Amino acid sequence: MIKAIIVDDELSAIKSLQWEIENFCKGIEVCETFTDPIEAISAINYLKPDCVFLDIEMPEMDGFQLLNNLKYRGFDLLITTAFDNYAIRAFKESAIDYLLKPIDTDDLLNSVAKIKHNKERNLLGTELKKVLANINQKSSFNKIQIPLAGKTIFVGIDDIIYCKSDGNYCEIYFKDGKKEILSKKIKEVEAIINHDVFFRVHNSYLVNINFIKEFIKSDGQYLVLENGVSIPISRSKKNALLKVLTI
Repeated sequence: MIKAIIVDDELSAIKSLQWEIENFCKGIEVCETFTDPIEAISAINYLKPDCVFLDIEMPEMDGFQLLNNLKYRGFDLLITTAFDNYAIRAFKESAIDYLLKPIDTDDLLNSVAKIKHNKERNLLGTELKKVLANINQKSSFNKIQIPLAGKTIFVGIDDIIYCKSDGNYCEIYFKDGKKEILSKKIKEVEAIINHDVFFRVHNSYLVNINFIKEFIKSDGQYLVLENGVSIPISRSKKNALLKVLTI
């Protein structure tokens, strides 16, 4: 929901605009209205609305003075006025629209569409930053430390094809054909690897899904990896695996 604040010294103008928004503009909520610009400044700084509908000519302080006194400016600004001679200055203040009173419903709807577009773009930008941060974080830790007898080896995520449990030991199979044996249970190895591309398809097997070549649904259901090895799938793991593989 988009939060809006209306600032206008004329109460009738506020009520008229609020009625238009509530009846024609879905997705926008007028959270506060003000006839006093001083009170509006405190509220805008505190509430941090998504958009502000601001009148220009007000007796105690005009709209531009109000803007200059704000600490928070992270909102879409819409100028609402009966005068057309403030347009240039309004757009210098980064107003996204200039609505002349009496406000036409179609003009208001166009303004609201701009607000929604900006909000969606900002949300996408925020999500993109999160994704990039996640990618950067993972790329900073693209080596796994595997403790062996008397040494620790550092391997890339895609160097490991699968891991196989052997009681209190675990066999790790690499794409170059090598195999290492750890004196750890497979659940401990799973905790060491701890990466999204590895999936526990069976109590005894941990598989790198990037190396899955085939999903065989007959003969008890099993996977065929790119190195030709067949891996059984536990009945309890099937549905979760299918979601991961989006089959």
